[in-house]
Amino acid sequence: MYDIAIIGAGTAGGSAAVFAAKAGKKTIVIDSGKSMTKRALILNHYGIEEIAGPELIEIGQKQAANFGAEIVQDTVVNVTKTENGLKVEGESGTYEAKHVILATGALATLAEKIGVNTKDGTEPRIKTIVDVGLDGKTNIDGIWAAGTVAGVSVHTIITAGDGAKVAINVISELNGERYVDHDVLKN
Repeated sequence: MYDIAIIGAGTAGGSAAVFAAKAGKKTIVIDSGKSMTKRALILNHYGIEEIAGPELIEIGQKQAANFGAEIVQDTVVNVTKTENGLKVEGESGTYEAKHVILATGALATLAEKIGVNTKDGTEPRIKTIVDVGLDGKTNIDGIWAAGTVAGVSVHTIITAGDGAKVAINVISELNGERYVDHDVLKN
């Protein structure tokens, strides 16, 4: 069983995976390969002069994998409660986790299907978003949401920050105390 299953490997899901795996949580990222960022040219990401969306996602996935995250290509079709957590059903496999982070970008259809509360979106072309608290929690225990699907701006640097925030909140809940990830330069 995974500690955290992240659905979506765009900037929100990818950054959540980096933080979760770096914190030593058994993490899986299930990605359909349909991220909006895969069609983007990014010229406004702080610290990066210019990067193609597919390259940004690839670097993020490598970073998460280097910390121990497992990344699989699959399309999630359902999430259900189990006795010990949540069952994530994909077209190609089934995965079990204590927590699930929905990072499905512009798509809220999975959230709606599994009973997560949604509301009207606020970003252009984003019609429906997941109704989350400030911590990223949804109305279903153990299911969280981050990034654009959670109402955050579609900008990659903002969704990455939101994915990191939600992952830290999940890690904190798993640990039973507030988790802080802050590295320092080595002399």
